[in-house]
Amino acid sequence: MPDQALPGPPLRVLVADDNPVVRAGLAALLTAHPDIHVAAQASNGAEAIAAATCHAPDVILLDVRMPGTDGLTALPRLARLAPVMMLTYSREPEVVAEALRRGAVGYLVHGEFTADELITAVRSLRDGTATFTSSAVDVSDSLGVSYEPNQNSSQLQSVVAQSWKARPAYATGLHRRGHNRLDHDLSSREVEVMDLIAAGMSNQQIAATCFISEKTVKNHINRIFAKLHSSSRSEAIACWLGTAHGGWNE
Repeated sequence: MPDQALPGPPLRVLVADDNPVVRAGLAALLTAHPDIHVAAQASNGAEAIAAATCHAPDVILLDVRMPGTDGLTALPRLARLAPVMMLTYSREPEVVAEALRRGAVGYLVHGEFTADELITAVRSLRDGTATFTSSAVDVSDSLGVSYEPNQNSSQLQSVVAQSWKARPAYATGLHRRGHNRLDHDLSSREVEVMDLIAAGMSNQQIAATCFISEKTVKNHINRIFAKLHSSSRSEAIACWLGTAHGGWNE
């Protein structure tokens, strides 16, 4: 199906993520659509603030955990410059709630949306529609977080499709991660580390993403392996994703 570009000038987007691979992937995905232009990229919150001030984007995609100035710290200032949609692996209830309180008008968790859904979410910010993936909606509802829309915002919606048959195992695993935590008795931090392992990150990358030492990462991994009855990364990933996929009934 051909891309349905919206009329008017291209939507200018700022992408802020400390992982250069993620930034490059998002930039390539967004710029493949003629009505979207990546105006700037940033690797931390401070760079995002500077880039937003200089380039005046229409939309900001912001990661939570970044070195130096993280996303939540930069969020209040960024939210005064443009609508901010969090785009992150972080789905902890307290993180989602804090992002909403600090001005985010959307929250997408990696693995819970398709490429087309991301594009739709970015475009939706053009007319003030806030977009959340399912886990963020559940968290905001359960915590009773009040969302204060700006003058252009009109509604809250989820872009997550209901059919998961066509989703890759990793995406399905992320969506079902709460089920896995119960099955294997993983803590919230261990769930986060395991998801990053499944995403192919090294111990060093996980440490940087979670703002913990590599020694702490190794300790988490040892506990995860014990709970998953695995002796290697590949076994742990197979168990993690296989259990999630197998536990979903269509």
